[in-house]
Amino acid sequence: MAATDTPRKPFSMIREFHLADWFTLGNAICGTGALFSVMTYLQVQDVRHIHFACALVLAALVFDVLDGRIARWRQKSSALGRELDSLADVISFGVAPAVIAYGCGMQGLYDRIVLGYFVACGVSRLARFNVTAEALSGGTGKVKYFEGTPIPSSILLVFVLAAAAASGAIGDQLWWGALKLGGFTLHPLVLLFALSGSLMISRIRIPKL
Repeated sequence: MAATDTPRKPFSMIREFHLADWFTLGNAICGTGALFSVMTYLQVQDVRHIHFACALVLAALVFDVLDGRIARWRQKSSALGRELDSLADVISFGVAPAVIAYGCGMQGLYDRIVLGYFVACGVSRLARFNVTAEALSGGTGKVKYFEGTPIPSSILLVFVLAAAAASGAIGDQLWWGALKLGGFTLHPLVLLFALSGSLMISRIRIPKL
C-alpha cells in the first residue's frame, strides 16, 4: 500500500498564529485596501479615494508597529510571523505607495521603471534582512540595527502624495511638472521613489529602536 500523508486538521495553520500575527494580517489588509482605493480613483476620478488610500497605508503602519510591540510583550515570535511581516510590508509599504504614485499621475514609461525599481528595492531589502537577521543579532535574538532604511519609511512618500492630492497637484498638475526624454515621459517627483529605494538597499546602518 502506498504511503499517504498524515491528514491535517482543518484550519491548523490558523491555530498556529500568535496574537501579533493577526495584527500583521491587519497590515496586509490595509495595504490591499489602499490598492483598491487607487483603482476606484482611476475609475471615478474622485480624489477622496487617493486620501483613503494614503490613510490606509498609515493604518497599515500602525498595525506594523503594534505587531512588533505585541510580539515583544508576549515574548512570542516565530519564523512564520517574520515571513508574514515581510509579505505584508511588501504590499503596504512597497506596492501600495508605488500604485498611489501611479494613480496621482506618475504614469510615464520612465515613471513606471522607477516605481518598479522602488518595489524591487523594497523586496530586496526585506529579503536581505530576513536572511541576515540572525547574524545581525549576534546570537541574542534581537537585531540592533538595520542595514538600509526600513521599507515602512516609504510612509514619508505617502505623506508627500497625500499633500499633493490635498492641494490639487495630481495628474497634469503634479508638482515639478513633466519632462519628455526620447519621446517618453518622466515626472521628476518620481525620483523621490528612486532615492527611497536606493536608501533601502544601501549599507547605511540604522539603529533599531
